[in-house]
Amino acid sequence: METVHSGGRPLTRAALAGRRRALDDGRTISRRELSAAGREAAKALRLRPALRSILSALCAVWGEQAWERLIVWPSNEHLCGMTGLSERALRYGLRDLVALEVITPRDSANGKRFAIRASGGAIIDAYGFDLTPIVARRGEWASAILEATARDAQRRRSFDLLTIRRRAVSEALGGLLTKFPRTDAADLLAAQESLERSTPKRRSSGADPDIVLEAWGELQVMAEERYYQAACAGNSGRHLEQDTGSPTDPCTKAPEEEPGLIRLPEPALVAAACPVAAEFGVKLETEADVIEIGRLMRGGIGAHPSAWSEACEALGPFRASVLVLIVAQLHDDDARRGEIRIKNPGGYFRQLVRLCSEGRYGLEAELMAMCRRRMI
Repeated sequence: METVHSGGRPLTRAALAGRRRALDDGRTISRRELSAAGREAAKALRLRPALRSILSALCAVWGEQAWERLIVWPSNEHLCGMTGLSERALRYGLRDLVALEVITPRDSANGKRFAIRASGGAIIDAYGFDLTPIVARRGEWASAILEATARDAQRRRSFDLLTIRRRAVSEALGGLLTKFPRTDAADLLAAQESLERSTPKRRSSGADPDIVLEAWGELQVMAEERYYQAACAGNSGRHLEQDTGSPTDPCTKAPEEEPGLIRLPEPALVAAACPVAAEFGVKLETEADVIEIGRLMRGGIGAHPSAWSEACEALGPFRASVLVLIVAQLHDDDARRGEIRIKNPGGYFRQLVRLCSEGRYGLEAELMAMCRRRMI
């Protein structure tokens, strides 16, 4: 004989597992206790809002009958009105709760949900959803919540430590670039940039901070050791310049500079601020390296040969090359961010040349600012 199905749901392992859950003999459950168990289940399983709403509605319609099983039989229309969900979303949510062994279907012959009443009108049984697993698994919910709380606490500690280590690396590298510009820190800056790309930016994301935490710790040790060695490895010595003036002279008197002397930025500072120069495979160690790269990249930024000649005549080939690298780096940063702030790099270069020759644009200050922005 072929059995005709008229609304019943297919049998699943989760449904069978839910039927095996049972309460202690003679135990009675109140609606408040059932609702509390439902909230614990939602928290332990990290249910999405729709499932939380459905589970709360099912617990709310429990009539506190003195039965062995906690059966409820609300219609889909009633549940949709309580949760505000569409019927399709409701059906999917009920299916997911059954799969999670939170509720168990108890279908009638025609798949409908209804109560069975005695001749006197008293409800003696029903077909619908069995909420017994919610209470029967309450011990599991408590254990899962404790484990989740411990994981969340460990995750918060890891993010806090990650923030501390990133800040320490930035401070050490910033100190190297500003106080000891002759110290080579290009490798540390490259490692920092690589780690920043793989570091989760928000705590709300699902990324694991532990995957980069150890690497940031190693980089912190290397950066602080480089800074320590640059500062004479902690050895104190006599100052090279002695104050031979009168103690009554004002201490704010600035040293006199030779007229016409122009301070040039260090090649190491240029390399740290403009890593785009590394694409040519040349390490900026000397002024000649900077000049050579500047000549090569002049055409890349669209600067006219007359602009290059004007820059070399007004500023010298080294400072002109530094301006080429600055414009190239700014344009490359905009391209990486998907922005177009410098629409004409060649014209921008010509404008910077004129500002620099008038003393309204400081090369070294701009290079240091670019380094700081790369460390944020």
